[in-house]
Amino acid sequence: MGGISNRMKEVKRRRHRRKKLVKLQTKAKKATTSEKLVMAEKLRKMTAGCESLIARMGLEDRKRG
Repeated sequence: MGGISNRMKEVKRRRHRRKKLVKLQTKAKKATTSEKLVMAEKLRKMTAGCESLIARMGLEDRKRG
């Protein structure tokens, strides 16, 4: 018995995701356009509400073809 509950696993994932977002936000301020595109792709893979985050952080000004 014991172990970690599903709720605590989700809380842990959410906290880790939040820490990653803070790091990406600080890096985005100094990033070039190509680096911003890479960061936008990472956000898309990391979280479901990515489009609003990308717009708020100003990571993607142009759309890929």
